[in-house]
Amino acid sequence: MSWSGRGPDGRRGYHHGNLREALIQAALDLIAKKGPGGFTFADAARSAGVSSAAPYRHFRDRDALIADVARRGFELFAAHLDRAWNDGRPDPFAAFENIGRAYLTFARDEPAYYSAMFEAGLSFDDDPVLRQTADRSFAVLRQASETLCARLSPEKRPPALMMSLHVWALSHGIASLFARGDGGRRRLPMTPEDLLEAAMLIYLRGLGIIADSVESTR
Repeated sequence: MSWSGRGPDGRRGYHHGNLREALIQAALDLIAKKGPGGFTFADAARSAGVSSAAPYRHFRDRDALIADVARRGFELFAAHLDRAWNDGRPDPFAAFENIGRAYLTFARDEPAYYSAMFEAGLSFDDDPVLRQTADRSFAVLRQASETLCARLSPEKRPPALMMSLHVWALSHGIASLFARGDGGRRRLPMTPEDLLEAAMLIYLRGLGIIADSVESTR
């Protein structure tokens, strides 16, 4: 990519280079300022310093541009969660808590990606690549849930998919309300991490996962 700073009209001067990357960065900047629905395809082109026709070389329309931003966000998100899980080390419970913290950290540190991923109203059914990428992040959570469920006797195990969806909804709700790095964050008399940890303890005790684990170590 080649940039020449800002020209007389205040726009970034874009020379021949990686137009696709320039548009994605422009979209991220606009999402951070206005939300995923607050700008047009022409706005993205203007922000990248190119003509309104230039984006069509790479993207069908604004939704396709945002979908590419979301796809990259999910790739980062999956890697973030996978590092936190770390194959269940140092132990599955600590690693499970690390996933929750990683979820909150991503929402706080990458609000533009987070908005594109979860708030843009994208159709995953119409974009198999986007769905596949998004599913990789959920797969980390499901693997963690299966690992914890396996500690219970078969007749006491909750469905791992159900547990994954419950934990995902809980983490996502707290992240969206209290852990965002933008104006969508609400005030909370405790840290989002503390709130999620308390909620997870209540949930896992309700399933019998924590109690059984503690007794098995005595």
